[in-house]
Amino acid sequence: MLAAALQAQRPRPASGCWNALSELPVADRTVYGYVYEPRNVYINISKPKRTLYVYEQRCTGLSLIAAYPVCLGANSGDKERKGDCRTPESKEGAPFTICEIVDASTWTHDFGDGRGMMPAYGRWFMRLRGDYKGSGIGIHGSTGNRYSVPGRGSEGCIRMRDEDIIHLKENYAFVGMDVYIEKDL
Repeated sequence: MLAAALQAQRPRPASGCWNALSELPVADRTVYGYVYEPRNVYINISKPKRTLYVYEQRCTGLSLIAAYPVCLGANSGDKERKGDCRTPESKEGAPFTICEIVDASTWTHDFGDGRGMMPAYGRWFMRLRGDYKGSGIGIHGSTGNRYSVPGRGSEGCIRMRDEDIIHLKENYAFVGMDVYIEKDL
């Protein structure tokens, strides 16, 4: 599995990113009664399975701690340029990093389908930093496009159901978290 292979090569977060969760007291890092260490938690997105997985490296091995269906870029393959409707893929040993988590509840977008400007990003937008062509790639909600999840239909971002992006943000995601995006088959 790509997640296990990449885990051994995980570099530290990119400069400019910081891990706010590790500075919280243990009580605030407790999820469902289990205290996890943020430096050992990362996201793996399977393009073939259209699923976002949250893994933790524990002393007993790699553990899956959450999974969510996602909608990916409408076109398969690695992102080549802005506007190609492809979700970028991680280069070997070089994950993306969540470098910002922003309240996106008031953001709007025109999908070009005749509906005009409308809420489109859900409650949270998790901006990804990494090696890809284009700009503005992130993980976000699906306001106005709930039924596109799981599937293909985004302009390149990773789209989640609104309740799932809230759960991910409240329980696992943090600035500085590594995000691996697997290649299409």
